[in-house]
Amino acid sequence: MRSRLAATLLILALPLFAGEWKLALPGYHYEFPRDHFSHPDYQTEWWYYTGNLRAPDGHRFGFELTFFRQATETPQQAMTEARDVWSPAQIYLAHLALSDIDGQHFYHTERLNRAGPGLAGAGFEDRRYWNGNWQVRWDSKNSNGQMLQAIYNDFQLALQLNPDKAFVIHGRNGVSQKGPEPGRASHYISFTRIAASGQLALHGEKYSVSGLAWMDHEFFTEQLDPTQAGWDWFAIQLDNHEELMLYRLRKKSGQGDPYTSGTYVDQKGNAHFLDGSQLFFSSGGTWKSSQSGTSYPMSWQIRIPTLDLELSEQTALKDQELFSKNSVTAGYWEGAVTYKGQIHARPVEGLGYLEMTGYGEPLTLGHE
Repeated sequence: MRSRLAATLLILALPLFAGEWKLALPGYHYEFPRDHFSHPDYQTEWWYYTGNLRAPDGHRFGFELTFFRQATETPQQAMTEARDVWSPAQIYLAHLALSDIDGQHFYHTERLNRAGPGLAGAGFEDRRYWNGNWQVRWDSKNSNGQMLQAIYNDFQLALQLNPDKAFVIHGRNGVSQKGPEPGRASHYISFTRIAASGQLALHGEKYSVSGLAWMDHEFFTEQLDPTQAGWDWFAIQLDNHEELMLYRLRKKSGQGDPYTSGTYVDQKGNAHFLDGSQLFFSSGGTWKSSQSGTSYPMSWQIRIPTLDLELSEQTALKDQELFSKNSVTAGYWEGAVTYKGQIHARPVEGLGYLEMTGYGEPLTLGHE
């Protein structure tokens, strides 16, 4: 479940016309590979890539590349009203970040585009998601292999991505429910274990890198309930070849939210739904951003008694906040983390990504 961002996207500022866009409802008939790409009948969509990489000398890195699509006109308006190539009917936002964990430095940037004459998109026929010269291209429509490429002033990243497991669909009956009303949900798909290898150039120094990546894809029209303040999202890849996706919803009142949930993926790739009553979280220690002034929890304890799971989460790089005073999005923390503990009464270690939203200022649009 991603912001990825009800705190990130323009969704909180654009009017919703429920009934004109489709809602994420139970019983959706998935069709692949088509459903890996764009769904313009839904107002909001994103594709999220994160991962942990190492160079041959052990140097550790984390990366994030995310593509967002936000509709500003209903499908009916787009069909009935003439638009030129520069129409803002679909807005495309992208975030790029690199965590130099051993170098203790965090790089991040973003870009915002219209589709224009091929500036950005997420086309099935193109087999790719792109925003300028940032892109993920699928090897073919019949293969899950993908090539990720991103160029920024400080670094360049090129990765071949080959999933070790098939994708999973989160939630129940085809939807990941976020609130009590019908449609307060998303259709949510993940590749939870992807072998990643390629090249990273950072300030002129080149690294061959390899590791594990994770890919999230969600599409929906309405998602968070107005009483919800934010969430904590955990992508966990364990060294016993199992994975967990957990999201902890937080209410503005400070109370726990009953729509907190998750997914446990076993060694064979089977997905098992976890409801909020099975999940227990506690946090400790904080880090305060010198940029935004926001304080974030820096360590987490996770318990899932039904899996005999106890995990401790830590990060070696505290400053992994995506924040800019000139950003069109709210600041949030998302970074590379590690896990240690037990599952099925056996010791286990792991790595992954953690996203924390809603700890600072609410979303504002435009430039200050």
